[in-house]
Amino acid sequence: MLSIYRQMVAAAAEIVARLACLTALILAPAGPVGAAEADPVEADVLLTGGTIYDGAATDGFAGDLAFKDGRIAAIGRFQCGRVAQTIDCRGCVICPGFIDLHNHSDRSILEPATRANVNFVTQGCTTIITGNCGFGPIEVDNYLDAVDRNGSGTNVGHLLPHGALRAAVLGSERRAATADELAKMESLAEQAMREGAWGMSTGLIYVPGTYAETDELVKVASAVARQQGVYASHIRNEGTGLIDAVREALAIGERSGAAVHISHLKSSGRNAWGQVRVAADLIGRARAAGQTVTADQYPYVASSTSLEAMLFPAWAREGGKGQLAARMDDAEQAAKIRQAVAEELAAHGRIVLASCEERPEWVGSSLDEIAAREHRDVLEVALEIQRLGGAGAIHFGMDEQDVRYVMGLPWVATASDGGATLPGPEHPHPRSFGTFSRKIGRYAAEEQVISLTAAIRSATGLPADILGLADRGYLRVGYWADVAVFDPAEFRDRATFDNPYQYSAGVRYVFVAGQPAVFDGVGTGGLFGRSLRHQSAP
Repeated sequence: MLSIYRQMVAAAAEIVARLACLTALILAPAGPVGAAEADPVEADVLLTGGTIYDGAATDGFAGDLAFKDGRIAAIGRFQCGRVAQTIDCRGCVICPGFIDLHNHSDRSILEPATRANVNFVTQGCTTIITGNCGFGPIEVDNYLDAVDRNGSGTNVGHLLPHGALRAAVLGSERRAATADELAKMESLAEQAMREGAWGMSTGLIYVPGTYAETDELVKVASAVARQQGVYASHIRNEGTGLIDAVREALAIGERSGAAVHISHLKSSGRNAWGQVRVAADLIGRARAAGQTVTADQYPYVASSTSLEAMLFPAWAREGGKGQLAARMDDAEQAAKIRQAVAEELAAHGRIVLASCEERPEWVGSSLDEIAAREHRDVLEVALEIQRLGGAGAIHFGMDEQDVRYVMGLPWVATASDGGATLPGPEHPHPRSFGTFSRKIGRYAAEEQVISLTAAIRSATGLPADILGLADRGYLRVGYWADVAVFDPAEFRDRATFDNPYQYSAGVRYVFVAGQPAVFDGVGTGGLFGRSLRHQSAP
């Protein structure tokens, strides 16, 4: 009897699936068709009744999406054969899973507690790119093998981090590389590209990347360009020196032949507000002249990095924290450091501690608040924090109107600058939990700063095009079924600067290669992601 009952349930499910397909075929307006109407589509999963945004710069259309064996089998209007599971998506958007071009999960994506990357899949993300800002592993093959060996909640691609590369070859010395050292870096870059890196990244405000001259960056980027890799740069200055920093990035791309990608494009510090518009014009003119240049952005008015990189001069940071501490104890050098930090404090806006191992009670407070409570000068508080070992910090330094302007640029992708994480004692930037829901849900669906089409494209087709991903970022037959389903009326960021550990709302389903990473609004903890390796030119 039980066997007969199961057969009846299976038959009923198939009838429901066929009726859903027939209803969609009758009611849906014309859209892309993934299979001939005479050839019924068999599917592991059928998403019905949603509005499809396929990752291109075209408006959404009503239709269905079917996938089988991890790949998209049909899209739009089609007839159904046998379907294992049908999901009603009425009122929801069906789109490609989001691609985070700028992610810092290099370590956490390998850790058992965080490798499921739940804070990103609940934003609709299915792929992250690590190795950004010059940080991360340089042994690309070993790193990506570890991703595959351990499993991951999202797919993982990797950039060769220039800072780590430079450190491996000549340490953290503040000097130009020798000819032999340049040759060694170039050779290692070629090896990284052969092992699957999608390009290289720089962090030109961080030690030791900040000590690299333009010629060095051109040399290494040339090796990357020969394998059609991208040059992604946290540029040398994002404040009043923004324009010169952008010019340097463009020059590196022009001289090396590499496509240029500028990380987290912004103008930071009140004195620099508005400069990002000049920078965008400069980039636009380069693009019009034929150069390949793109950028990414996280949709917040605050940035986050170490207090050391934020306030202390590059020359003082040579050799690491120990050398910096020694210079702070030297009377002559300490006076110069104090002056430099004082000038940076005057130029910066509100700075809030995101982490501070030695003074955890200060975490979540601004430097001004700490100084007021302790009846001390802000400069003295900043110097003490560094003497104690440093801290992570959040800087509220951007103009909301600049942020809105940048997100409207058609060559700017959405990227978090965050990482896979779980709630803990730190007080991080909310971007790790809310970047994509904030951009697409709040700024596009709710406030209509940009169109929903443009917002989705900035997180799907555009980043895929920037990297050169061949079979992700779009909803097309034969592409991997990396798919997000969300309710645009509910898709919002809930993470705030006061309460950053809040998962996004409104994502109903996320599939990675056809497997459920989010199901009915809940993260599954599935480890269905894999390493994505760039294919080098022969």
